Amino acid sequence: MAKPVAPAAKDDADVPEVARKSDAWTDLGLTLPIFVAYHLGVVFLPVRNAADLVTSELRSLAKHSLPMYATLTLALGALFVISLWSLGQKRALAPSRFVFIALEGTLYAVLMRAASSYVVGSLRLAGASGSGAFSSVVMALGAGFYEEIAFRVGIFGVGSLVLRQLFGKGGKGVAVTVLWALCESAAFSGWHYVGAMGDPFDLQSFAFRAFCGLFLTVIFAFRGFAPAVWTHAIYDVWVMVGG
Repeated sequence: MAKPVAPAAKDDADVPEVARKSDAWTDLGLTLPIFVAYHLGVVFLPVRNAADLVTSELRSLAKHSLPMYATLTLALGALFVISLWSLGQKRALAPSRFVFIALEGTLYAVLMRAASSYVVGSLRLAGASGSGAFSSVVMALGAGFYEEIAFRVGIFGVGSLVLRQLFGKGGKGVAVTVLWALCESAAFSGWHYVGAMGDPFDLQSFAFRAFCGLFLTVIFAFRGFAPAVWTHAIYDVWVMVGG
């Protein structure tokens, strides 16, 4: 006798497809515009995001030829699109998905700025190194993509998984995850003061960035990678260009 299949949860069934939490492949697909735009722009700048380990490799493969570099960048994006289509994920790249994720990221960026200003106080952070709106936008896109990979996916995602396996037994998983999220957010904030391009340390700006890091971690945990990337990128464009 066939085993009956439980109906889908009503809450999930009532959520429009574009608003549902995406799987990892779809999340990567939804961040392609940010990835491609950053890599096509950063090659014209004297600096790049410190978490960006891809640009130097692409430039080396292209033998420092700008046309070849642009071709390789677009080819990476096209390869991923083809992979999604071949895996039956055509709907992941529907225009409505990109519109929704951009609007969602904008909403979260507004909420993050309002909440961080309320908790820590209004603060004007330094913009990107270099001059002009072009430099600021490109660096904001790079921060949104690569810092989310490093901190939300790498440090928080992988780290919390390992810690829950080691110390999260017996109902302690939530406490371990929350504590790790706080540590990761502090590390994310501290990242901005390290190296020759780092800002001078200031306790208020550290607390402000740590709160933003925690906000982005919550988005990553409950909504996924793509919303966190779009929120981070849109917020940074807003701060760096609009002030």
